[in-house]
Amino acid sequence: MLRSSSLVLVNQPSRDAAAHDVLGPAYCVVDVNAPHLSVMDLAATRGDGIFDTMSVGHGHPQALDHHLRRFAASAAALELLPPDAEVWRSAIAAAIAAVDPVAESFVKIVMSRGIEGDGRPTGWAYCAHSPDYTPERTVGLRVAFLDRGLRHDVAVTSPWLLAGAKTLSYAVNRAAVREAVRRDADDVIFVSSDGFVLEGPTSTVLYRRGTTLLTPGPGLGILDGTTQASIFEWAPQHGFETRFELATPEMLKRADAAWLVSSVRLVAPIRSLDGTSMSLDRELTEQLNRYLLAQQS
Repeated sequence: MLRSSSLVLVNQPSRDAAAHDVLGPAYCVVDVNAPHLSVMDLAATRGDGIFDTMSVGHGHPQALDHHLRRFAASAAALELLPPDAEVWRSAIAAAIAAVDPVAESFVKIVMSRGIEGDGRPTGWAYCAHSPDYTPERTVGLRVAFLDRGLRHDVAVTSPWLLAGAKTLSYAVNRAAVREAVRRDADDVIFVSSDGFVLEGPTSTVLYRRGTTLLTPGPGLGILDGTTQASIFEWAPQHGFETRFELATPEMLKRADAAWLVSSVRLVAPIRSLDGTSMSLDRELTEQLNRYLLAQQS
């Protein structure tokens, strides 16, 4: 029988807190279909926690160090105890080993504040085979702009809003995807209240102008994109310059090509923005996806 998913519980997610089982192993592979989370856990009652998701190709996680750094940065933003990077690295490896290797999988790691008053965070790693994203990577996405309702400098003016942290409080992001459907779109790009392009609910915006690849940020209260960072590492060796830019929706519409990039879906070209048709750079899209898939194997 094909093992298509796995779940690993982390016994001591942070060195700064006691283990859940002082005599138990660092992590344990458990039945993915059995209940494991307390209804009193703050992940369930308040969405008080963090997560990160990485792609896995043929058993190898992509950009693992970057994901673990981002996981730690999210924890710091929420004033959670710092994740033990080595324990999480081992748990991720165990979750991957517990499923049958295929071309594309993903691992989602989660750490919550735990049960209120207990002082011990809860942590787990979940691995599963990825959906087939061929249509998104080839046909492309119809994308709508949505106002996020926050200024572009919210990370500086209002750090308590946790802009740029990858938290479990994902209700707004899911609502945005539902709004996309109502607008006959496949995905959305958030725009700041003062008119600047930010990010997608689960992706980073990337666009090309001539031989320059650009992305919004930094300092916009958006997520530190691991896939975008990998692409920026690739670019100089293949004749492209890279740049961060404060862009408006109209600037994005005038780009030679644009994409939404993320860890699991990888590079998905944008074929329309608020009904405006966009050129598809199929050759570069294929190049980038081949490169990212090769990074996993």
